[in-house]
Amino acid sequence: METAINQTFTDQKTHTSTNKLLLEIPLYVYVSVIASMCVILGILWDIAWHMSIGRDGLFSAPHVVVYVGAAFAGIFSGYQVLKTSFWGSKLEKGKMVNFWGIFYSSLGGLFCIWGGIASLTSAPFDDWWHNTYGLDVQILSPPHAVLLLGLMSVQMGAMIGTLAFLNRNDKVASLSTEENDRRNNRLQWMFMLTAAFFITSIFTFLSESLGRWAMHRPSFYQVASAAFPFIMLAAGRASGKKWGTTYICLVFLVFHWAVNATLRLLPAEPLLGPIHNKITTYQTLGFPLLLFIPAFAIDWLRDKFAAKNDLVLTLILGFTFTAILFITNYPFGTFLHESPLTRNWFWGSSSWSFQNDADWEYRYKFSTRNAIDLISWAKGLGLALLFSLISSRIGLAWGNWMKQIQR
Repeated sequence: METAINQTFTDQKTHTSTNKLLLEIPLYVYVSVIASMCVILGILWDIAWHMSIGRDGLFSAPHVVVYVGAAFAGIFSGYQVLKTSFWGSKLEKGKMVNFWGIFYSSLGGLFCIWGGIASLTSAPFDDWWHNTYGLDVQILSPPHAVLLLGLMSVQMGAMIGTLAFLNRNDKVASLSTEENDRRNNRLQWMFMLTAAFFITSIFTFLSESLGRWAMHRPSFYQVASAAFPFIMLAAGRASGKKWGTTYICLVFLVFHWAVNATLRLLPAEPLLGPIHNKITTYQTLGFPLLLFIPAFAIDWLRDKFAAKNDLVLTLILGFTFTAILFITNYPFGTFLHESPLTRNWFWGSSSWSFQNDADWEYRYKFSTRNAIDLISWAKGLGLALLFSLISSRIGLAWGNWMKQIQR
């Protein structure tokens, strides 16, 4: 009996401690992190919807997920602005950014508000576009470009909003030393989650250039080398974790795969014609990039050469990213695109839009356009390296800036 009472007391103490931790990180920060996940989850679902069903409307299920995520980020951040501006103490206002001489907001909150407005504004624009021009033939249509800016602004707001609390390194008086450490660790992981969702968005909106069919072209490595080092290095540096970049890229891998793998289990049938590929379940984007491999090398080298200045680090890390990206993804592309072992639920290489010819000769093999000579490869990879160096330099500088955010 005494043991049961002690256990109950321990459970209550743990529960109270958890509640204290939740209360010491504002609700709008949690909401922004969840919203950051929802918006890209909705986009992945929307792409699968277009590949599998075709017909959608302004309030289709994927659209609602996107709208809810963007709206909640904007609404909760807006509420925080009003609360701080009109009822906040001088101490609270001192931790915020003042704008228009009246309002006080965190920098992350401003991003979330703007992103929420832009995302919701793109909705009627996208509906009009579909009614006028029919289905999108590419991911980056004009209304989707507006949506992209809005959604990534929400995600950026979640990153910056979390960082503001992480960088202050406040010791909350109502929490013990152990609880303060747990709070700091929670903020680090919340930041890394938002960074992973941001990378997922970049990969998703560039997927037409980063699909498995492109892994044997120099353009694949040029696009990837320009798009990823800046956020990987910035977020890894700002996270405060030795293996921060690796953790972020592993979350990206698992999240992107899990969403699409789950969708591939759900029933779906086309509602528009012509139907060239008969399907019964959702068709999705393919397997995500193995960014965690260059990320691991980047984290190891960043720690090993921590005493070097950023120009030297740029050369080391920029070259490393492109080299490892090529070494890992060229053979991985062969496996994904040509091996019968990948034509299943796990790898997703058999996913194919209902609009595409199921018997296309290059569905499971590389096009003859990928027969590129050695000189062209050298030039192409040289350009990819240049892009990687520029992206890495921006990423390191951006990471330094993010480490200083406290509002």
